[in-house]
Amino acid sequence: MQRPPVRHFLALSDLAPDEARALLVRAGELKAMQGAGVDYRPLRHRTLGMIFEKASTRTRVSFEVGMVQLGGHALFLSPRDTQLGRGEPIEDTARVLSRMVDAVMIRTFEQETVERFAAHSQVPVINGLTNLMHPCQLLADMQTLYEHRGDIRGRRVAWVGDGYNMCNSYICAARVFDFELRIACPEGFDPDPGMLAMAGDRCRILRDPREAVEGADLVVTDVWTSMGHEEEQRDRAAAFAGFEVNEALMARAAQDALFMHCLPAHRGEEVSAGVIDGPQSVVWDEAENRLHAQKALLELLLVQRG
Repeated sequence: MQRPPVRHFLALSDLAPDEARALLVRAGELKAMQGAGVDYRPLRHRTLGMIFEKASTRTRVSFEVGMVQLGGHALFLSPRDTQLGRGEPIEDTARVLSRMVDAVMIRTFEQETVERFAAHSQVPVINGLTNLMHPCQLLADMQTLYEHRGDIRGRRVAWVGDGYNMCNSYICAARVFDFELRIACPEGFDPDPGMLAMAGDRCRILRDPREAVEGADLVVTDVWTSMGHEEEQRDRAAAFAGFEVNEALMARAAQDALFMHCLPAHRGEEVSAGVIDGPQSVVWDEAENRLHAQKALLELLLVQRG
């Protein structure tokens, strides 16, 4: 029996819009099944290799627990544990590892790394985060919005902060899920121009956070200093002055607007304690949904593949 072609998840755009929405519905179903104690283990004897070149809490725990709940096993691999850390070519690691595991999740720096790995892998490769994008987080964010407010199509989302990988991911999501995205970021911290160009008229860059959040159904932010930019922390704090998502800013959004943050968060910097710990915040549901959305993704990539 001939196996279907290998399918990867390197960007949110690897899912067609209808397929992406169906995945959110399935994530909700898997969440309900887990809560009800349903024994559902379609990934028995399947193994996920997890390569981490960047530190992680939510990505590691959600993928590892998700594989266990689906009946499989997850194998943690850091640069210290593999020949990648000693200079083995990415292509060689992909060729070898994909003969031993059923899927690979990579959390690394360059988008090119996951793309080169996928090009030489015999099994599905999942982007667990790169400097360019974080598609798994967007699945969780969209699932959370769907749970609380229904379909995001036609709604307004405000991104406030650094135009880095999470902002790029929201640009991609605006195309896939068909919503308006307003991006408030300081000069010099714009998102990737190529991704912005592909989004067309769904996205606008503004310099005033107050204008960006006006009437928004969802307000999102992230840390001002991401991994790999720690030496810029002082300069970034000055550049982002006035971009904190606080109660006054949220008051300009829609009355029933939600707040999200992929975590970890710095209260008093990119978000006030009153917002992240307040009634409009759904960050804890958002964090939990990493588990359920990724289980739906693993099911899509592995169970349907046979």
